[in-house]
Amino acid sequence: MYSLQSSPGLEQSSIDGFSWDGLCSALAGPDCRVLAIVGPTASGKSVLAEALAAVAPDCLGRSAEIISADAMQVYRSMDIGTAKTPPPQRAVPYHCLDLVDPDQDFSAALYQRAARAAIDDCLSRSVLPIVCGGSGLYLRAALDCFELDAQVEAKTQTGQVERRERLSRLADQLGSEAFHTKLAERDPASAALIHPHNLRRVVRAFEFLEEGSSYAAQHQGMREYRSFYPCLYLGLTCERPELYRRIDERVARMFAAGLVDEVKTLRGRYPRLGQSASQAIGYKELLALGPALDYPSASQLDEAAALVARDTRRYAKRQLTWFRRDPRIHWLAAPDLNKLQSEHAQPPTVL
Repeated sequence: MYSLQSSPGLEQSSIDGFSWDGLCSALAGPDCRVLAIVGPTASGKSVLAEALAAVAPDCLGRSAEIISADAMQVYRSMDIGTAKTPPPQRAVPYHCLDLVDPDQDFSAALYQRAARAAIDDCLSRSVLPIVCGGSGLYLRAALDCFELDAQVEAKTQTGQVERRERLSRLADQLGSEAFHTKLAERDPASAALIHPHNLRRVVRAFEFLEEGSSYAAQHQGMREYRSFYPCLYLGLTCERPELYRRIDERVARMFAAGLVDEVKTLRGRYPRLGQSASQAIGYKELLALGPALDYPSASQLDEAAALVARDTRRYAKRQLTWFRRDPRIHWLAAPDLNKLQSEHAQPPTVL
């Protein structure tokens, strides 16, 4: 059965088979009003969330709904590349999907408002909210005791967009190293926390400065782990070769499902994507083909798929680094997805 003992690192995680009763006992505890399922991409978070939601009425005596914590699933028309569960396959209601068009900017502050509204709505109806995803900042925005910029509305206005574009142009003009050096001159504490090549984060640090705050101050707040809701955190992981195999298979399925056509349609409908959407893995690699995307050769598609898989593996490593810091997470070995999907058709004993 799953071991629900907290462990400081993945090396101490253990699993021997799979027990619905073990998980349901933990979910029925008084300290679990919200369930969070976290971990790297392709570890099986969505499948586990859907399986648990399906058996919740029998297992817990109440229904469950899923709240996406994926920074790219908030965008409409970005479905295959973000691995959204297709509507016909959703056995329970989903929240925080398709919130904005991909030519609009979105933020963790906006997500915090949307996610907490969904969680509160579920709790008001005695429904278990299952917050599921791999976007660490979004998860913490929803579930932790810290408030992001209170002036959320102002951040979506033209002035903020123009400022970000101005800073992004300056970054392009100076280059990553010089732009980072400029930040170090004005805010050395923040610059020390950001890699020079992470232009998006350096731009954000300059935005904080112009708002009278600092990236370093925000980062300090992220070191404290205080839950906003009583929450059980489950983290899925597996050995790196197995995770990479799953990622490769996932990328192959996305291309087979029509990712290239989806990106073509997206480019035609939205000539200019927002800053976040334009960096989505699976989209940026294909958009980089430029005009060749209309009629890509087999070799170009193979190269693009290889880049998507590479970038996804790198992202998975960053996700694990982020989640390993959180002492509240009960780490579980990622289940066999085919076995899990077949087993959840047999509900456990009612608690």
